[in-house]
Amino acid sequence: MTPASETRNVSGYRVVRYGPNESVPNSKATMSLVGGSPPPLPGDFILTHSSGIYGKLVRFGEAIRYWGQDRIFAHWSHAAIFVNDAGDIVEALSGGVQQRNISVYKQTEYVVVYLPTTTTLLDRQHAVEFAEFCLNDPYGWLTIANIALCLLTGAKFSFGVDGQQICSALVARCVERMGEIFTEAEPWHIMPADLAKHFSVQLTGETGQPPNPNEGVTRYSKPGRRQRRSPDPKGSIQ
Repeated sequence: MTPASETRNVSGYRVVRYGPNESVPNSKATMSLVGGSPPPLPGDFILTHSSGIYGKLVRFGEAIRYWGQDRIFAHWSHAAIFVNDAGDIVEALSGGVQQRNISVYKQTEYVVVYLPTTTTLLDRQHAVEFAEFCLNDPYGWLTIANIALCLLTGAKFSFGVDGQQICSALVARCVERMGEIFTEAEPWHIMPADLAKHFSVQLTGETGQPPNPNEGVTRYSKPGRRQRRSPDPKGSIQ
């Protein structure tokens, strides 16, 4: 199905919005999709919604920083990064950093942020390798508490636990490995709204129903068992 709308910003990033029951194409898409948006590649990422009270709390906190004309950026409460051209994504969920497929978001709204066409395969590989390296990381609940404290008090004191991730910070740290510089906050402190602001994501609409956090998980996080992966001797993205 054709995406609802898309924009392109001056730095070469392209943003395409998919509403409920719209599907991002992937490498297995039929020829009928030719002429639409291309399949996301490794390193491209999404902004979407988490479910339940947690997502509401995230958006409430973001609205403290982003209000007035900027309130549109607080529309988003979750982020994930593509790790191959078949639609698999890595994301930090409440159970830790997990891998599943973008198809689990078929009933909800999300935007895909496509990297510039000048992005090299090596840069994309660096982003993917970091995302997969984090697959054994637990969720960064302490980081969330720190962000909430900073939003409520204006404090600049940051704290967290090494080897823990929140969804938007995971994406920011991956994209940072491709040369992106974030001025909104330190990458490990980035919120979904910060990503939306940085990449000028202003396409919104019907939100739909987010998937269950446990739906479709194909690679599970094992907190405390972080392992370093050896580089692919072929030097290419799988």
